[in-house]
Amino acid sequence: MGRRYFTKATFEFLSELATNNERAWFDANRKRYEAHVKEPALDFIDDFRVHLTAVSPRFEANARANGGSLFRIHRDTRFGKDKTPYKTNTGLHFRHERAKDVHAPGFYLHIEPRGCFAGAGLWHPQPATAQAIRTYRSDHRDRWTSVTGDPALTARFSQAGDSLSRPPNGFAKDDLLIEDLKRKDFLAMTSLTQRELTSASFLDDFGQLCGDTAPFMRFLCDSLDLAF
Repeated sequence: MGRRYFTKATFEFLSELATNNERAWFDANRKRYEAHVKEPALDFIDDFRVHLTAVSPRFEANARANGGSLFRIHRDTRFGKDKTPYKTNTGLHFRHERAKDVHAPGFYLHIEPRGCFAGAGLWHPQPATAQAIRTYRSDHRDRWTSVTGDPALTARFSQAGDSLSRPPNGFAKDDLLIEDLKRKDFLAMTSLTQRELTSASFLDDFGQLCGDTAPFMRFLCDSLDLAF
């Protein structure tokens, strides 16, 4: 029997935080956050390292409390209109080993009441990176079609993210791959239920989901000349 990392208490805390998003409430409930969100997430990251290596040794599961695979609960309020101090979700990002110096793909787990999902790929890369991916897709059409048509991927995942309103430079509007070539985000995503997240088998299940996206991730890495 596996371990249940995330529990009903995880979701109860995040739900209550959404309606009490202020520092005084968070300080009074900090021990709940530590016990039911942060520590289970760090344990999950640490234990997931073996599963991640089986998918690809080029991605990292870093269980440091700060600067690792766990996103901070504090929001950056400097630039957005929303000035609430805390995120009402917790995010785990398993980055490519080159992510510190280039735009590189990663695996992602998003935990939020009624909004859980798993993702793989690149979100909002720089224009030059996005163009490199588009060019590689165009130059390797048969392989790209095979990757996106793989039953292991399409059984749960779909492409997600923002797209350009017009064809990107260098591509014709009647290109058969134009919708894929217009993408600004390069993501495969699938929604998850609270029951899945709180299952004793979720560590293995998430590993399987990441494995299902491996051909998609390898294609992205190849398009950016990164090892997979």
